Amino acid sequence: MTEGRHPVAWILGGGSGIGAGSARALAEAGYTVVVSGRREAELQQVVDAHDGRPGRIVALPADVSASDGPSCPAAALAHIEAEHGEVQVLVYSAGTNVTSRYWSDTDPEDFARVLDVNLTGAARAIHAVLPGMRRAQNGLLILVSSWAAWRFAPTAGAAYSASKTALGVLAETLNVQERQHGIRATHLCPGEVHTDILKTRPIVPTEAEQQLMLTADDLGETVRYLAALPSRICVNELVITPTSNTSYSAANAAAR
Repeated sequence: MTEGRHPVAWILGGGSGIGAGSARALAEAGYTVVVSGRREAELQQVVDAHDGRPGRIVALPADVSASDGPSCPAAALAHIEAEHGEVQVLVYSAGTNVTSRYWSDTDPEDFARVLDVNLTGAARAIHAVLPGMRRAQNGLLILVSSWAAWRFAPTAGAAYSASKTALGVLAETLNVQERQHGIRATHLCPGEVHTDILKTRPIVPTEAEQQLMLTADDLGETVRYLAALPSRICVNELVITPTSNTSYSAANAAAR
């Protein structure tokens, strides 16, 4: 990294929700934060909203579902390294779900799309950043997963639950295989968060229910905490929920 540059954090899925909250928190912690996603207008809104606050956020469009071409994670990473230096922190917050999430109403195309964004996209991003982290002998990868990866969530759907559970395996393999390079990964499993992905639920929670949930900024502060820990510390998995913890009540209702 060039002398005088701030440490670099790259957030995929940075245009909204947990990704945007993480961008704000890491920028205020002194990082140059690059937010990436497919929708350039959303990315620019995150940048503009942070104007005048501590730290720096820049937008770089990227498509986690692309294996090659100018918008793929590897190409985006090359641009980041050229402009800002090597990435010290990767936050993979890209994620999706579908309304038709039960075996009775979903189809293979929906299943494949959810897995590609939630899981294969994470693998593409990990492959991109690992060489630079190995060179630096330091790196933190935060894989934003879900309560549905930590405890079975009957209403999350097979594709979402499978893809998010598999993120835990990615984190474990990173911690086993890359620890000698000073690289560590966290499988971050939040309970219900008040973000736009709630709109994909078959029954969207009421406004009163959403007010009981975690916020994107709550998760941003969690990401900032993880990034601030000494490099000798690896938080392998972190589960964080709202005090209301309605995920328990949903599971109980489904079991009746």
